[in-house]
Amino acid sequence: MSDAFSTPKLPGTGILEPLGDEDRDILSGYGEFLPVNPDQHLIEQGMSQSALFYVISGKLHATVTMNGRTVLVGTIEKGETIGEINLLDPSKASATVTAVEFSQVWKIDTASLEQYINEYPKPAAWLLIGIGKTIAHRLRNQNEKIVSLRAM
Repeated sequence: MSDAFSTPKLPGTGILEPLGDEDRDILSGYGEFLPVNPDQHLIEQGMSQSALFYVISGKLHATVTMNGRTVLVGTIEKGETIGEINLLDPSKASATVTAVEFSQVWKIDTASLEQYINEYPKPAAWLLIGIGKTIAHRLRNQNEKIVSLRAM
């Protein structure tokens, strides 16, 4: 039986797809790998938030509580990210993110991202493009929802 510690790896999916194995290995050292147990909050609505979370495995729910009512606003699964906006513009979290099942995530904060950008500008550019595409995709989806609600 081996006692060797197995270091988690960032997979080449989602915003990390354009990065090669070596680039992802380097990037992983700028963040931290976190286990998230079922019913554990990764992010809490209203709390300061300045990090991006990349889901390696598992499933999480994003919920918003308003007027004492909690509403599910999305499910986050393998290869998806959480916190893109607050990574670039730190503020308060707009939702609570809770693990539905055991999940593994990778977290990078704003200061660490800035250090990575300065030290590895080319792969960082690809990472930022991926983050930008994710934000644009989510904004388009929200705009479509608003339009469809107003059309009712």
